[in-house]
Amino acid sequence: MTSEKVSCLIIGSGPAGYTAAIYASRAGLNPVLYQGAQPGGQLTITTEVDNFPGYPDGVTGPEMMIQFENQARRFGTDIRYGMITEVDFTSYPHKVIVDGKKEIIAESVIVSTGASAKWLGIEGEERLNGHGVSACAVCDGFFFRGQDVVVVGAGDTAAEEASYLAKLARKVYLLVRRDEMRASKIMQKRLETLPNVEILWNTETVKLNGEHGLESVEVRNNKTGEETVLNATGFFVAIGHKPNTDIFKGYLNMDETGYIQTIPGSSCTNIKGVFACGDAQDNVYRQAVTAAGTGCMAALDAERFLMEHEVEVMLEESAS
Repeated sequence: MTSEKVSCLIIGSGPAGYTAAIYASRAGLNPVLYQGAQPGGQLTITTEVDNFPGYPDGVTGPEMMIQFENQARRFGTDIRYGMITEVDFTSYPHKVIVDGKKEIIAESVIVSTGASAKWLGIEGEERLNGHGVSACAVCDGFFFRGQDVVVVGAGDTAAEEASYLAKLARKVYLLVRRDEMRASKIMQKRLETLPNVEILWNTETVKLNGEHGLESVEVRNNKTGEETVLNATGFFVAIGHKPNTDIFKGYLNMDETGYIQTIPGSSCTNIKGVFACGDAQDNVYRQAVTAAGTGCMAALDAERFLMEHEVEVMLEESAS
């Protein structure tokens, strides 16, 4: 197995990873960035982005990520295809395996592997993703002003998405598989006060219809078996996200769902020299702009760590 030493390794290539790369490059850290299985992250499956500052006319997700990548390259980031398949954070410097065949010895590691939305796996869902189907109401709700939309889920996230959409859409159908919700009581009370939100209990989605965009949603009552067609142009899946952090388990502190825990006010993890940013550690905001902000934090934290570590090494050498 070949081996390579790097000063700063960035794992992941969404807004967080590319922003970290821009800052790390400008700081002279000579970062190496591995793009992972989905170069550009979740934004590459987002059609229109209208809420990122600096794009007054909007931009497509893939176009934005290409621009982020080009900016990182301009400052000297070594951007590579490849998947990190294994890590070893038990000693310093850190060891990382790429595609099972190359070892990277890294003095600092920035984890920006993001999170993936959980999907239902029903007919039409993948085909219409970005064309009426979404996993983020805050990101895409604006495009459905005055229209009828459907939200799927029973937890706080689903309740929040439905409440947010109620301010924009004409009608919001909230599909709940059981006869009760997991959402907090206060969130459920809030839903009850919204006149344009209708909760359909014991209801599951069967199929999404539409050629070039969503036109209707076929649902079934799992108690009676009755099927209904809801005319809607927006379909929001709010059944949760899964952070892409499995390979770090056993090394980095995480919450019960796998989000990496960082020291408040920083991107620092429980392992020295390892930093986390973006949706891999943010289970609250999950926006491109907040991901970019934490990417900046991670690069600055890594720069500070490397400077302090260099001073420590110099002091140890002078003492000996």
